[in-house]
Amino acid sequence: MTSSVRISNLTDEWMDILQRLHLELFFIPTTVITLVTVLANPLILLCIFLTRALRQETRYLLVANTLAADMLFLILNLATIICNTVRLQIPWLVCQLITAVTVTAYCCAILTVTLMVVDTYVAVRWPLHYHIYLSPARTHRVLAGLWVLAAVYPFILVIMTEREDSQEKVAVCLVLISLGFIQLKQMVEIHIYFFVAALICAVLIFYCYIRLYMVTRIQGIWQTRFSRARVTLLAHGLLLLLYFTPGFVFTLELFLFHRKDINQDVRVWVSTINMCVFMLLPRAFAPYLYGLRYREISDSLMQMLFQQRLSLITVP
Repeated sequence: MTSSVRISNLTDEWMDILQRLHLELFFIPTTVITLVTVLANPLILLCIFLTRALRQETRYLLVANTLAADMLFLILNLATIICNTVRLQIPWLVCQLITAVTVTAYCCAILTVTLMVVDTYVAVRWPLHYHIYLSPARTHRVLAGLWVLAAVYPFILVIMTEREDSQEKVAVCLVLISLGFIQLKQMVEIHIYFFVAALICAVLIFYCYIRLYMVTRIQGIWQTRFSRARVTLLAHGLLLLLYFTPGFVFTLELFLFHRKDINQDVRVWVSTINMCVFMLLPRAFAPYLYGLRYREISDSLMQMLFQQRLSLITVP
């Protein structure tokens, strides 16, 4: 059986299971979460880039990059779900390109939130040299490097895959299915890529948080039960957990993709919930836990909205 026939059969079977189990109803929470987030993120991004003091701060540039990557991921994810729901068949090559951009956006967001932890550690550990180590110009170069790093491997996979099936149209376009068929030839490489990336990020985060605690515990900021340091650590820890958990679930899905002893209904259930709920939760909370929780961003945003409202009132 040729590869194109296998892809077509699997996508048709996947769509039949989605309709039989009425999993297309997950389109509703996906749309609501995406719209709420896509409406909130541009406001914060505008606030950061229109306020000179904010766009000169490394931590706010990192927040802006995270929100931008999240927006790109959410838009592609929603567009994919809409196409799958209405059974719009798209060429396999287009599906692979969407997969590459989606993986790039997801990985870039993960790398950026990891860098945010490193940024906090550097700011606390070397406060006098912080702006030398992480100046705005250097931060711009680092962020550009993050996007390139996140994009290199997914697009290399697209380029290396055979083009004989590029015009074959599929009923369902999913990152899991695209990477699952690429695995036939690059299985080890994909697992190494995701494992090494997750391991590096996890080690960096744990190291920075442990060192932060050791450096700051002598200052007494952990004594109060509901101190700002505790609340900040809890909020960031929760958001990091929400960012990383769907990635580990997806990696497990990818590992079990070709197992014959797993019911296809279970596979579709897990993939749908992970894509429509788990992957959206951190992006729904990020504008509020990473963005509006910064007093400078919230104050600038309120000032910008107040000035806009005042200008509308004063216009005859």
